[in-house]
Amino acid sequence: MEIELEENNINQNNNKIENEIENDVNINSVTEESQNKFLESTLGKVINTGIDIGLRAILPDLVETQVIDIKNVIMNQGFKEGINSAIKSAIEIGKSALGIVTGKFDSISQAHTAVKKGGILDAVSTTVDTVLKSATKNKAISKNTSNLIKRGKNAIINTVSNKIEEEFMTQVKSTEKVGKYISNWNECFNKKDIEGMQREYKKIKTQLKELLPLENTIQEARKIENIQTLIQNKNGNINLTEEEIELAKKLA
Repeated sequence: MEIELEENNINQNNNKIENEIENDVNINSVTEESQNKFLESTLGKVINTGIDIGLRAILPDLVETQVIDIKNVIMNQGFKEGINSAIKSAIEIGKSALGIVTGKFDSISQAHTAVKKGGILDAVSTTVDTVLKSATKNKAISKNTSNLIKRGKNAIINTVSNKIEEEFMTQVKSTEKVGKYISNWNECFNKKDIEGMQREYKKIKTQLKELLPLENTIQEARKIENIQTLIQNKNGNINLTEEEIELAKKLA
């Protein structure tokens, strides 16, 4: 009977801690969908920027508004849809090539390799050709402009390639920053420095918005968020019990 009462008390206490935590947790769990969505959005923006820079480089005699007009024509001829499809295809082909059976990436370098193995640059090149052919046929752009872009296509692809590399380097640096902020937070927690904990926690959340969601990183961030939420709900009382800390970690 005493054992049953003790177990009931433990369960009730655990439920109480869970209720104190669960209402405020907002760092999303890692899923294949969340990773794909992030990569599709990020790579789409990167490729778009690469196309902008590339067009300006190969059409130097045109004023800014003319380059923008040409870019808009290209987009209206199905470039955006073609690139979105190309990115999705590259991600899936890359995963298959790397033998990723879970559907989820474990690291930035793995995602980087997958995108390259998935043939993203070849897909961009093919999409440019298809769109230029359509735009010329529909007389949306002149044959002369189309030929200029075709001749300078390698410059565009190289620019896109460089921008993709830059983005993944930025992702690596962001991962390092999050790791540093997590280490700083743990140090502040051990010192019972609430202001320091809040400062590092805000840095973590801000950096995560720009980072490909990875299981290990998100799990560590959720542990921190759970503890932060628990302290907040205890009116800033940082003197948590071992039980509260352990359960907060498990809920991550």
